[in-house]
Amino acid sequence: MTIHPHGRRLAATGLALITAAALAAGCSGSSGDDTAAEGGIGGEVIWADFGGPTNDSRQVAYFDGFADEHGVEVTSVPIEDAVYYPMLEGEAGDYDVFQVSAAEPINYPDGAQELPADAQSDLLPDELRPYLMGGFYLGMAQGWLTDTFPDGGPQNWADFFDTEKYPGKRAWPGQPPFYDSSYEIALLADGVAPEDLYPLDLERAVAKLDTIRDDLVFYQSYAEVQQLLVSGSAAIAVSVTGQFNALRNAGQDVTVQWNQAFTTPQGFVLPAEAGNPDAVLALAEWMNDPEHQVTFVERTGYGPVNSEVFESLDPELAATLPNAPEHEGLVIPWNERWRAENKQAMLDTYTEWLAG
Repeated sequence: MTIHPHGRRLAATGLALITAAALAAGCSGSSGDDTAAEGGIGGEVIWADFGGPTNDSRQVAYFDGFADEHGVEVTSVPIEDAVYYPMLEGEAGDYDVFQVSAAEPINYPDGAQELPADAQSDLLPDELRPYLMGGFYLGMAQGWLTDTFPDGGPQNWADFFDTEKYPGKRAWPGQPPFYDSSYEIALLADGVAPEDLYPLDLERAVAKLDTIRDDLVFYQSYAEVQQLLVSGSAAIAVSVTGQFNALRNAGQDVTVQWNQAFTTPQGFVLPAEAGNPDAVLALAEWMNDPEHQVTFVERTGYGPVNSEVFESLDPELAATLPNAPEHEGLVIPWNERWRAENKQAMLDTYTEWLAG
């Protein structure tokens, strides 16, 4: 079985690899070429993701050391739907690796190559483990500047919808692809038990969202969440927890409510048509190394996918991560398969709701 990804070109014949190594060795100047000449892998990996501080953290935690060790330059580019979706379908494209949600490998079972055992991360779900490299756990929660509610803020999503008890605007995803946990949040607030969330009742969820619409401030990018909270334009925000971590790193006192927060794994895939597969496979193993992953987790606040990472983290930091052991029983994992199978319906419904 193979799985989809954010993608690339995959040339796997011995002749192609020998030719690539020869070309790398014949070019002048770069440290990658020198390493290739000395028996390293050499060449380049075109890496597609969403950029920003998270990509900067990957550069420090993974790419710089990998380039020094293997002579492979990792070139980051902004990911584009028009490039990676055809690659998920098995077509050739510009990427060697690209970012995917958990749903995409499920929806495109022939889009990605399987990773070697040393690159597979033990904290990933079984159906994703063979295909996701450079993985991390994303949290989706509500958070606020602690001073906003000095006596304590919302304890669950029903409280989030209670604007009399907890007054103020709510920062809420305003782009159709950012529907994230919107349906789950609304249904929990409407009294659905966590174990009964799936299949999601989209119509019921939208009806509940309508009850709070006038109290929502719609953001167009995740980074905007920080501005809305700091400026006081929103009292509470629903966002990926990395935004709250960024505020904390900037010196803000932030409270994140982990009760009924959501977790989902994210990662990258080696597409069926990638240009430098040997280098990508080596990079996958490098990124699964707990020592390298610790650096990434410390910089971003995202959860690790290798369980050994928790052994090396400061306990105070570890307790803030989406998949921290302390959060077991509080956080709710998405039903990735149901969401994958109903992705278009979720997107269409949210698009229509945003349009009013």
